[in-house]
Amino acid sequence: MTEKKSDRTAAKKRSEQAVHELVTRIDTHPGDADAYYELATVLVDLKSFAQAEELLMKALGLFQAQPAVVDKLHYGLGNVYYAAEDYPKAIQQFDSLGAQWKGAGYLMLAQSYMANGDHKRALAFALTALASQPDDVATLQVVAENLLALGNMAQAAQYYDQLLAIDPKNGRAIFDRGLVAMVQGTPYADYFERAQTLDPQYFEQGQQRLADIEKFMQQTPDSDQQ
Repeated sequence: MTEKKSDRTAAKKRSEQAVHELVTRIDTHPGDADAYYELATVLVDLKSFAQAEELLMKALGLFQAQPAVVDKLHYGLGNVYYAAEDYPKAIQQFDSLGAQWKGAGYLMLAQSYMANGDHKRALAFALTALASQPDDVATLQVVAENLLALGNMAQAAQYYDQLLAIDPKNGRAIFDRGLVAMVQGTPYADYFERAQTLDPQYFEQGQQRLADIEKFMQQTPDSDQQ
């Protein structure tokens, strides 16, 4: 625990140093749009969401004549709102992106809708994002998680298997694949054992979901083990 606290302290110091360096960079090169974007990213890491928002709003005014820069800043602003859990505002930003940032925006739209509990829209955007990046682990995971949330177990299993073929030590995906197997009545114990080893924190967080599924299956007449 002391080591983890020490790691967090060191990371915070590095971020604070990065803030100082980026502020200096902006002061000496006010036309450097990337510096504003990078500074906002560091401020998000420090959970200084209001400061990050203010910075990007200022940058949008400064670089309004440069459409490519404006798109990148809107993407950054969407990430600020997403990190601050203001999903409606995040969706508004990601939805405004032009062609260059549309692919990345689709995935963030999917994640924003998912976090807001709208799994149907999240799935639609995740599948759109997947079309241009079919082997992207993060996108496959968002697709699979929304299919699981919507109760489409057969397709969820297909996407989890595809994901795990690329990233076989993804503990979160392995645990969720176990949930799918449990509902389908196929062997699932091995998934949970591996997930507990690879991602113990997610395994612990998932115990309530596991208990809810077990209870549901016990109450459902045709949920006998196959």
